[in-house]
Amino acid sequence: MTAAPGPFENPALLYTDTEQYLGGVVPFVRGALAAGEPVAVAVPGEKLRLIRDALGADAGAVRCLDMREAGRNPGRIIPGVLHAFADGRPPGRRVRIVGESVWADRSAAEYPACAQHKALVNAAFRGREVTVLSPYDSARLSERALADAHANHPVVIPPGATEPRPSETYDPEGVVARYNRPLPLPPVPGPAVLALAYGGGALSRARRLVTEHGRRLGLTGLRLEDLSLITAELTTNSVVHGGGTGALTVWAEDGHVLLEVRDRGRLTDPLAGRRPAVIGRSGGRGLLLVNLLADLVRTYTARSGTTIRAYLAR
Repeated sequence: MTAAPGPFENPALLYTDTEQYLGGVVPFVRGALAAGEPVAVAVPGEKLRLIRDALGADAGAVRCLDMREAGRNPGRIIPGVLHAFADGRPPGRRVRIVGESVWADRSAAEYPACAQHKALVNAAFRGREVTVLSPYDSARLSERALADAHANHPVVIPPGATEPRPSETYDPEGVVARYNRPLPLPPVPGPAVLALAYGGGALSRARRLVTEHGRRLGLTGLRLEDLSLITAELTTNSVVHGGGTGALTVWAEDGHVLLEVRDRGRLTDPLAGRRPAVIGRSGGRGLLLVNLLADLVRTYTARSGTTIRAYLAR
């Protein structure tokens, strides 16, 4: 399926080498500067240095972000990178953004969240005067990642080409559904694995026990505070929106402390936790805060309930 043209533009740029990469990104950025359009570049740091060098003196007019830091959690990119830039610009002028959030050394745990993020960009900016150019390293990315790029973008610029071509497999809603999969089971409870059930009268206790266990697993300082805040937000969501009770598990894995919360609620809004906070409106910020604090958030929702898993690097 192909998408009808509209104010929001979301082309994928496929490249195989540095020449093709710069040949697609640099003219896009210079075109924005020539048109007086605000432009941001959010790509991995090693690519950011290449772009800055190629732009020379013009680099000072571009908002530059290292996506390995700003977008290490894909769930943070829409509110914390794309909206943060686009919403802060004067109305009535197109905004351009280069956003590279899928790279070859993303972990197996991160990739499904990346694919869903790229799909949800289309819904997040529908009708906005925004162009997001998304580069993909077709020489290093898997066939699955490249197939998802075609499904997530209405038009694709093939390697070495200058003009976009309509994608014949555009289906972002299908990508979101395809990666809504049950998460691997957490380890069995034991000395290194905290597991407990909670309800409305036990939220403070749950937060205290999780914080104590996180400290035993190696979290300190701000990271431990982040775990405590994430616990408070997710358990409160369970009580308010997830049937009044829930169950959580905390353990360490691959250099991270993981907190998983399961309840009987069902997330029906795929952009939950990805919209910027609205000034003057209470509520709706819990999942947003979780995305902004965690290094990765994975979600699985079904008729029977929802599982949210947050990762914090030790």
